Amino acid sequence: MTFRRSLRVLALVLAVLVALPLVLVPIYAIPGVRPLSTPMLADHFLFRSYQRQWVPFDDIAPVLVRSVMMSEDGRFCFHDGIDWDAMSEVIDQAMDGEPTRGASTIPMQTVKNLFLWPQRSFVRKGLEAPLALYADLILSKRRIMEIYLNIAEWGEGVYGVEAAAQTYFKVSANKLSARQAALLAVTLPAPTRRDPARPSRSLSRMAHTVAARARASGDYVGCVGG
Repeated sequence: MTFRRSLRVLALVLAVLVALPLVLVPIYAIPGVRPLSTPMLADHFLFRSYQRQWVPFDDIAPVLVRSVMMSEDGRFCFHDGIDWDAMSEVIDQAMDGEPTRGASTIPMQTVKNLFLWPQRSFVRKGLEAPLALYADLILSKRRIMEIYLNIAEWGEGVYGVEAAAQTYFKVSANKLSARQAALLAVTLPAPTRRDPARPSRSLSRMAHTVAARARASGDYVGCVGG
């Protein structure tokens, strides 16, 4: 393949990556539409089995919504898709040569799951940011959370909160206890390495902290009505 042809292919791929979300995000704003994530599509086309049962937002235990928000994105209700304060801290740490922590928001994780690939890279991060801003502009906070909780991966081939609740605790998503909700929330950053049904001591401690934050969340969850 010549260099010029390689550039054309790259330009075409980038054009698709940009155009597809522009078309699909407004469609995903329609109640009743149930998006699939890129990992789900990969499992489907590679003939790998997976579990997923869409559950409407009102059928998810409010304590799970609060727990995920407090664990993953405490300023979810107050930013425009990107937590600029957290992002600024990460940039400052990187410039100083210090280890950086994540600044990914729930909208950023949602668009990553919907349109991008799981492997970390500067290219993916560069695409996540504008897509998150666009999704936050078009979709309500409640709808973003509904989509996120239904496409998030909670283990190998376990997608969405209903599948996670059934797999780990043998209950429906609307029956999750505060403890179970907190354990599911702290599993999200590393779903293939953490088991909410058999938590380690450190995972239990993190869940205890998240449960306390969820109880005290108050107005922080007002944007989703929870």
